[in-house]
Amino acid sequence: MKKHIYTILLIALALSLSNCSTPYKAVPKLGKMDEMQYKHEVKKVFLPRSGYSIAYTDEGKGEKTIIFIHGLGSYLQAWKKNVETLKSNYRCISIDLPGYGKSSKEPHSGQMTFYASIIDEISQELKLGQVYLAGHSMGGQIAITTVLKYPSLVKGLILVDPAGFEPFHKGQKQWFRNVMTVDGVRLTTPEAIQNNLASNFYRLPDDADFMITDRLAMRSAVDFEAYCYAVVQSVHGMVDNPVIDYLQEINVPTLIFFGENDNLIPNRFLNPGKTVNIAKSGANKIKGSKLVMVPKCGHFMMFEKADVFNNEVISFLK
Repeated sequence: MKKHIYTILLIALALSLSNCSTPYKAVPKLGKMDEMQYKHEVKKVFLPRSGYSIAYTDEGKGEKTIIFIHGLGSYLQAWKKNVETLKSNYRCISIDLPGYGKSSKEPHSGQMTFYASIIDEISQELKLGQVYLAGHSMGGQIAITTVLKYPSLVKGLILVDPAGFEPFHKGQKQWFRNVMTVDGVRLTTPEAIQNNLASNFYRLPDDADFMITDRLAMRSAVDFEAYCYAVVQSVHGMVDNPVIDYLQEINVPTLIFFGENDNLIPNRFLNPGKTVNIAKSGANKIKGSKLVMVPKCGHFMMFEKADVFNNEVISFLK
C-alpha cells in the first residue's frame, strides 16, 4: 500500500513539472565526470583528514572570502554568474562537494555534519581564515550546519532558497528515504531531467542549458553511479541532520534569499503552502537576519536573478 502511494506521488510530481521541449540530441558522452567543461580554472586540494580530493575554483582577491556551496545534484558551475561579478571585490571559492562534479567520489554518509567538516578542512588546507559561506538549497543547510559546528570559522551566511527552514515529521522524512534510490537517480529519463531542471526556475533561461546538457552527458561517465549514490546519501543527510530547531543559535550576519515562486520549498505534496511563509518563519528565528523575497523567481534564485543576488551581496558585505 505504501509503495502504491509513493508511486502516485511521484507520478503527480512528474506531471506537475513544467514541460521543457528543447531537444538535446547531440549531447557528448563523458568518459568520466572530470571531463566536464567549467567556466573558471579548476584546482584540486587533497584533504588528508577526510581523504577526499576536492575540486574548486579560486577567483578574485579581497579582504573577504566567500565559499560557494552548491545544492543537491548540482555542482560549482551553478554559481558562475555570481563569481564572475563578485570576484572584482572578493575572493570567491566555489567547490564541488565530495561525490559531485570533479571532486573524488569515494562513498560517504552524506550527512550535513560530514559536509560541514569538509568545509572546515578546505578552509584549513587553503589557509583561508574566517570566511563567508554562500549556500544554495542543500548547500544552505550545509552552511547553517557549518556555522553551528564551527562558529569561529564563519563570519557570515548568505543563504539562497535554503533547505532546513521547512519542518518534516518522522513519516515525511521516511518518505524521502523511500523514494530516493540510486537506480531512481541513475535511470532518470532525458525528459525527466529537462523537466526537473525547468521546475527549479520561474522561467527556464536559455543560459541554463548547460545544466541540462551536463546532466545528460554525465550518464555515460564511469563515476556516474558514485554520483548517484552521493545524491541519495545527501537526501538522507538532510532529513537526518535537521537544523530548524537550532536556527536561533546562529550569531553571525545572515542574508537570506527566496524566490517567491519557488516550486520546491515548501514541498508541494507534503507541506502545500506559500514559500514566503516558510521563508519568514526561518528568517525570524535567525537574529538580525535580512530576508529578500524575489518576485517572478524560482528555486535557482542566484542564477535566475543574478543581478539582484550580486547587488544584495555586495551591499551586505560592505
